[in-house]
Formats: sequence, structure tokens, C-alpha cells
Amino acid sequence: QLQLAESGGEMVQVGGSLRLSCVISGFASELYSIGWFRQAPRKEREPVGCIETSDNTTYYRNAVSGRFMIFGDYAKKTVYLQMNNLQRDDTALYSCATNRAGFYSGTVRNCGRAQYDTWGQGTQVTVSS
Repeated sequence: QLQLAESGGEMVQVGGSLRLSCVISGFASELYSIGWFRQAPRKEREPVGCIETSDNTTYYRNAVSGRFMIFGDYAKKTVYLQMNNLQRDDTALYSCATNRAGFYSGTVRNCGRAQYDTWGQGTQVTVSS
């Protein structure tokens, strides 16, 4: 049974940094895409960014581009979300996800088009002024 577990969330001041971890356990043959998502109170979940594990290609939403970075240590079965220059709008529950079944919308293996089907429980990030 593939499982994801996030950690690293905490309260931080505006301008601060955090590194979130997504530990993957139980996967068997292949790891496809890992996506990071967030959901703020009273808002819908939105994608933050993702990494395609086959070639480490990453994508980010515009609001975090240049401030956030996703990278993996696959020997440790862990994908990280490094968040710098945090703003109050970054306050949210952050979750990681993977497309365990290996499905994508279209024929290109692109994490931005992955059909995520396995999710972690999330870790809370709170940015205070």
C-alpha cells in the first residue's frame, strides 16, 4: 500500500523559510509524479508545484515561482518543498500527492498533467506578520 506522509509545517514569520518533506513508503515498481498542493481556510485546494521523477522536471504556480523549489532524494524516498520568502497568503494546509497508477492526461509524462490518486494527510504552514 503506497502511503505519503508530510512533515515540516509550522508557524513562521513573513519572509521566513520552511522545508516540507513528503516521505513515500510502500511503492513497488515505479514512482511517477509528485505534486504539492495547498488549501487555505475557506478556499479550494490549489496546486503549488510538482516534480516528474523520471527527469526531475518541475513546475510551479506563478505565485510561488522563484520562491519555492521542489526536489527529491529518491534514495530516501523523500520529496521536498523548499519555501523561501514566505508570505501570509502562503498560509495553508500543504499536501503531497502521487499518481500511483501512472496515469496522465495526454501522452506526455508531465507532472502538471498527472492524475493524482494517492494523497498524504497534510502539514500546516502558518505565516504570521
